[in-house]
Amino acid sequence: MTILDKYISKEFFRIFFMMIISFIAVFLIVDFFGRIRMFLSNGATLVQMGKYFFYSLPQIIAQVIPVAVLLSSLLTFGMLSRNLEITAMKANGVSLHRTAVPVFIIAVFISLFSFFFNEVVVPYSNQQAKHIKLVDVQKKKQGGSFKQNQIWYKSKNAIYNFGFYDYERNVIQGITINYFDQNFGLEKRIDAREARWTGNGWIFTNVMITSFPEGMPSINRVGSTSLDISETPADFTAVQKKADEMGYLELRDYIKKIRSEGYDASLYITDLHGKIAFIVVNLILVVLGISFSLRTERSGGIAASFGAGIILGFSYWIVFAFGLSLGRSGTLPPFLAAWTANILFTAASVLMIFKVRT
Repeated sequence: MTILDKYISKEFFRIFFMMIISFIAVFLIVDFFGRIRMFLSNGATLVQMGKYFFYSLPQIIAQVIPVAVLLSSLLTFGMLSRNLEITAMKANGVSLHRTAVPVFIIAVFISLFSFFFNEVVVPYSNQQAKHIKLVDVQKKKQGGSFKQNQIWYKSKNAIYNFGFYDYERNVIQGITINYFDQNFGLEKRIDAREARWTGNGWIFTNVMITSFPEGMPSINRVGSTSLDISETPADFTAVQKKADEMGYLELRDYIKKIRSEGYDASLYITDLHGKIAFIVVNLILVVLGISFSLRTERSGGIAASFGAGIILGFSYWIVFAFGLSLGRSGTLPPFLAAWTANILFTAASVLMIFKVRT
């Protein structure tokens, strides 16, 4: 590594960590005031609030890394250009493309770190934050578990088992309900292909009701019917793992299980592609940031570069989130939905590169 590479890397890291700390502070303040009413109304202790925000930190870090990379590249090369250091490098035969190499390499390592961070730390911390909010603070009963890619839920006199819960559309697929008497003897079993929440109750389709009176079991098949159960979508949402509570490998295995049973896994397939797309964007944004800051020999001031970075970063977030929502709803194919933002910003990066005078 040359002296120039060390100098540029040092400047980049200095700004990068400053951006990370600043964004964490902003996110925590906004999140605190957004949830303070919920905490106070449920009588949460300071320890519970502290633990909740502590376990929220990894998710915040994962979300702000791409914007921090973008801003760091913008500000690093913006200051080099403003101080005429870029001009001095070019005068000594160092091209702008060569100058950008150390920052791009750093972005590669940041992307690798993001993958392992999202694979190991973020899912666990999100599960803990969810448990603190629902169980410790809101005092909701933890009546279920997510084990071996299946959901188990225990109510007062029944045990539910279902293969897949689409929490976006409030649809349960592959549901079995076992009812027991006081001696834990099986009284009745309900099997259904699907259960859909209407707002007032659940409508079950392809239903088989098996009763166990004395003697032979009695089986009754119904095409569609409403069943009187006390559980609402909120009860099952607390048990179902969401994509941000699973790493890439666990989510991939869960998708295989869902698809093998014939269920529509578009919701999770979109999130699976999104996990990779959101990591790769670090490389795209660093190129865009460097190209944008060097679009002229002495591009705008630091304030202009910072403002441009904020606009570009939040623009990516908006397009990325919008694409995921289209993929989860089935409007777009999962791969295209997850990668739309990356494709658009890659095109913008390529255009900016050609405008840079090397």
